Amino acid sequence: ARVGDDRSRDDLLAFAKGCDVVTFDHEHVPGPHIRELEDSGVPCRPGAAALAHAQDKLVMRDRLRDLGVPCPAYAHVPASSPAEFLAEFGREHGWPLVLKATRGGYDGKGVWIVDEPSGEAERLIAEGVDLMVEQHVPFRRELAALVARSPYGQGAAYPVVETVQEGGICTEVIAPAPGLPDDLAAEAQSLALRVSDELGVVGLLAVELFETGDGLLVNELAMRPHNSGHWTIEGARTSQFEQHLRAVLDLPLGSTEPAAPYTVMANVLGGDDPDVYSRYFHVMAHDPAVKVHMYGKESRPGRKIGHVTASGDDLADVRERARHAADYLRWGTKMGEHTK
Repeated sequence: ARVGDDRSRDDLLAFAKGCDVVTFDHEHVPGPHIRELEDSGVPCRPGAAALAHAQDKLVMRDRLRDLGVPCPAYAHVPASSPAEFLAEFGREHGWPLVLKATRGGYDGKGVWIVDEPSGEAERLIAEGVDLMVEQHVPFRRELAALVARSPYGQGAAYPVVETVQEGGICTEVIAPAPGLPDDLAAEAQSLALRVSDELGVVGLLAVELFETGDGLLVNELAMRPHNSGHWTIEGARTSQFEQHLRAVLDLPLGSTEPAAPYTVMANVLGGDDPDVYSRYFHVMAHDPAVKVHMYGKESRPGRKIGHVTASGDDLADVRERARHAADYLRWGTKMGEHTK
């Protein structure tokens, strides 16, 4: 049950009085409030110092650069003369460029691809958006490395997954990432564990990555149970949710071994049809092995309102089953007829 506003200092302080440990399922809790909880003796996991790297993309990039972690070229966009600044950045790194709001933004929101220096940046800055610019990276695919870390440094890494994006929204997660060389998978896991240790993360850390022709680049960080880890509910020996609680409570971390050769999670996105929630009965009857998770959220176009998970030995079959189920829940298409 909701007991208060997570942006309210007073609500947080009142809530924390009955807690041994406080943790978070998103990054939007104000940092000063978390620091005040910590100053009052409440263990917050992850703490304000670590969480700052998931709350502010510029803080994240600066820290990762100092650690020597491979990232796209980037810079803070000045409020004065942004067009001239972007023109120079574009001359050095090529066009198009990626503009990002330094704070907030998810599922493609807060990210803009620009082909010229004028217009978009001035408009956003005038609206009060603090901007950074990044090199546009030509990548083969997107990956995610999910790890957990306890207060005293025990770490555990899940198999590296491939994430499939459409319009900036993750639509599918494939575990493990098909065809990923063992050395590159180990590098991604090692990098995520190192970042979690260097930043002092307690709980989960999801590291979103670009796989390029030259190796791996870090795109984003998230310090919470993450959409790229929902497959673990059925697809791993320990779900990401259990693992997060084990970590923040300083319990021994669970096994990250997969429960099947392949698991595919497909997100159910909202549409204009309000009847989407009634369709899960048909999905369960058609393919009882597909697991359906609906979140009880209001259905809006492009909003993640649930996900389905399928597991098995044949990747093509597993992907097809997950996609069909997600499409049926979204569109009402006949099961077995995937809508592209």
